[in-house]
Amino acid sequence: MKPIRYITILILPLLLSCEDLVEVDSPDDKLIQEVVFNSDETAISAMNGIYNQLFLTEFASGQRSSVTVLSGLSADNFKYINTNTSAGMQFEQHEILPDNSRNLEIWASAYNVVYMTNSFLKGLEESEDISLEIKAQLEGEARFIRAFTYFYLTNLYGDVPLILSIDYEDNRLASRTSSLDVYNSIVEDLEIAADILNPEYRSGERTRVNRYASLALLSRVYLYLEDWEKAELISSQVINENSIYELTDVNEVFLANSREAIWQISPIGAGGSITQTNEGSLFIIDPIFTFLASFKLDESFIQIFDVQDKRQINWIGYNEGMNAFFSFKYKIWSSNSFPILEYSMVLRLAEQYLIRAEARAEQGNLDGAISDLDAIRDRAGIEQISNTNAGISKNDLLDEIIKERRRELFAEWGHRWFDLKRTDKANAVLGSGDPYWEDTDVFYPIPEEERRKNTNLSQNPGY
Repeated sequence: MKPIRYITILILPLLLSCEDLVEVDSPDDKLIQEVVFNSDETAISAMNGIYNQLFLTEFASGQRSSVTVLSGLSADNFKYINTNTSAGMQFEQHEILPDNSRNLEIWASAYNVVYMTNSFLKGLEESEDISLEIKAQLEGEARFIRAFTYFYLTNLYGDVPLILSIDYEDNRLASRTSSLDVYNSIVEDLEIAADILNPEYRSGERTRVNRYASLALLSRVYLYLEDWEKAELISSQVINENSIYELTDVNEVFLANSREAIWQISPIGAGGSITQTNEGSLFIIDPIFTFLASFKLDESFIQIFDVQDKRQINWIGYNEGMNAFFSFKYKIWSSNSFPILEYSMVLRLAEQYLIRAEARAEQGNLDGAISDLDAIRDRAGIEQISNTNAGISKNDLLDEIIKERRRELFAEWGHRWFDLKRTDKANAVLGSGDPYWEDTDVFYPIPEEERRKNTNLSQNPGY
């Protein structure tokens, strides 16, 4: 893992390249801390730099080594078009080697974000030059980003080192922390963030997190922890407390600052060289440049849609020459023009309805669960459960909710992969007919390079 002492220096180039508000000649850590945290404006710029870095850093970028792509391959939604891509095919075939380069990129890039947020929080804490209002706002944003990053680390790898300080000597040989303790830290960060963040979006852009982004991720965390009551309570706050979110037309969902968006990542992180999402450029099979296509949707996934489902009609494309279906949630394959029309979606209102539906069903409130599920189905233009199967059993309803999550959230942040794991369906679904599948494949291997640097890092079973 990258030594923590360099992270302060990492924040400065982000601030300089993204905002051009500060000029510093010396690389001295103390001087950099003083410059970054000597005013509200420079501290805000540094936080903006961390947001912009999410578009570039591998685990969050939507590119080939992102959670979205590699977890999509690990589940049953994506397939490679060109099967000669060894590092990527290991994820599709569930044969990931500990020295896999893409696996290392997920791990290392996620911890780089952790280190940046830790350094940012430390500088914020020690600064006497930032107003209390801005300090609270930025602390909430940094805590959210750290919690968000650890959510993916622990769901991909299980037990992971929980690094919350910038002490290099303590961190360089840190051993793995239990997943439960990591979750406790995530909950603490998100609860603090929800308490101190404003409900409004800073600068009006939904690319900066607010109180409801923290609550939205917290409701998901409680769903994964099977705390159904809290998951329902918090998702209800997101759904009911305000009028800034709504389920929009399917063709408007992934637009920049859409009414459904709770948090998005902007392509502006690329510095203006491109203005399309990475997901758009990677998933769309361009009719002219088909030779650049890398991924297609598994045909078994296409078959779970009703023919009248607006999501199949509008979110799935088909290239006749390649006989391949592809994710078409984002419509722009290539762009360098402004204004930016699409942002990468991270958190959105539809997931909150699905979280609450599952939490309600688990508590025996089937009518409430059906109502939430029908809100998603109504938007998709398919028949409502309340009309076709109002007497559905609890188990069958839970199965329908998982199916609806697959239809609604495909090609978004590994939802299908995590759903199969947390509901104990991975062995049944992925092990059927897959000669490579083993039950230990639910977690990725700890990268071998990291274990060479840190002898206290144990390996996951099966690797």
